[in-house]
Amino acid sequence: MGEKIALDYLKRENYNILDRNYQKKWGEIDIVAQKDKQEIVFIEVKTRKKVLDNSIGPEDSVGVSKQKRLIRTAQIYLLEKRYSEETTWQIDVIAVELDEKTRKADLKHIKNAVW
Repeated sequence: MGEKIALDYLKRENYNILDRNYQKKWGEIDIVAQKDKQEIVFIEVKTRKKVLDNSIGPEDSVGVSKQKRLIRTAQIYLLEKRYSEETTWQIDVIAVELDEKTRKADLKHIKNAVW
């Protein structure tokens, strides 16, 4: 559900979706996109049910180990798809919190979240 919400958001924001669920044995990239033919954006989508104590958001689950796997997977993607070494890229996180009572979602787009 969270990935669908993220995709709808990205399309509204004029991102071109290049790939989804790109997998390697050590990691996965949920969405690969591009905006205005600029840099490649690798997007990790984290979805959680909304809780009363909002001190920990879905984005907080992207720890150091996950960040390293995302970077490695993004680098392999660029190599496999034969992008130039000069291609700029970044890794974003989209955090989606689902409120089951109101049946609504809150979305937070954290750009360049992993580096």
